[in-house]
Amino acid sequence: MFNKKEETTTSDGSRAIVRLHVSDFVIVAVLTILCSTCILPFWHVLVKSISGNGPVMAKEVFLWPKDFTLDSYVSVFHDKSMTYSMGYSVFVVLLFTALGMLVCTCAAYPLSKKRLKGKKFFTFVLMVPMYFSAGMIPSYLLLNNLHLLDTMWVLILPLVYSPYNMLVMKTYFQSSIPDSLEESAFLDGATNFQILMRIVLPLSKPIIATLSLFYAVGRWNAYSDHYYYITSDKLRLIQYKLQLLVEGAEASIQTALGDVGGAANTTTPEVLQAACIMFVTIPIIAVYPFLQKYFVKGAMIGAVKG
Repeated sequence: MFNKKEETTTSDGSRAIVRLHVSDFVIVAVLTILCSTCILPFWHVLVKSISGNGPVMAKEVFLWPKDFTLDSYVSVFHDKSMTYSMGYSVFVVLLFTALGMLVCTCAAYPLSKKRLKGKKFFTFVLMVPMYFSAGMIPSYLLLNNLHLLDTMWVLILPLVYSPYNMLVMKTYFQSSIPDSLEESAFLDGATNFQILMRIVLPLSKPIIATLSLFYAVGRWNAYSDHYYYITSDKLRLIQYKLQLLVEGAEASIQTALGDVGGAANTTTPEVLQAACIMFVTIPIIAVYPFLQKYFVKGAMIGAVKG
């Protein structure tokens, strides 16, 4: 009796804990440590990006900036290649996400319906890419024959269909959209397209937000396909330029950023790298809070039930 938490019932019928025990403090401590492992690395990079060169090179900067300065951000924003890559990357990510969601929805909705003839066959065919791939060389030859190499579309079309995302959306449609809604719509004379646009999609905001975030983050963080398919500097996304900065020394950084009128000379490679990391990370972090409530609900409903 004495080991139980003491609770009281509030006016709305919910229960509130009025006395905490040792186990509660342990849980809070563990959660605090886990949250810190996610927040502290990001905070450390932010602090480095606004600190002076001397303290950063001397490894004196940890959780608080020293010799506060914004010279590294001035170097980034004054460079036209970095700002152009940022705008170009945002455009590619938005286009990729829109096309990806269109393809995913067009595949998931028919496969979620029992009335589709040959449903098992089409599901099997569309799920094969999830387990098997042709490999790098056949993919490269195919894209070369399609004249997609060194174009914007080579960064979009090969990955626009995701079997995993399609499976999650299909599961969501089956578990969350009652068949009675569609049956009543059919009785009123609605077509399959009208049902999809006016009933199914408005009720599927959680899974749409979740998969849109999957598509956007996946394309935003990817850079390996640049190594194989892109040679023109104007077609490189911001993540690839960031990779060049992280891997290179100061000479490589100056080559990647270009001549910025001497502004880059006021920062060291380590400080400049930290500023570039923040430059490409903040957009995704800024988007997530607006999709968080849909993301949590969509991930739980679409992924748990099968």
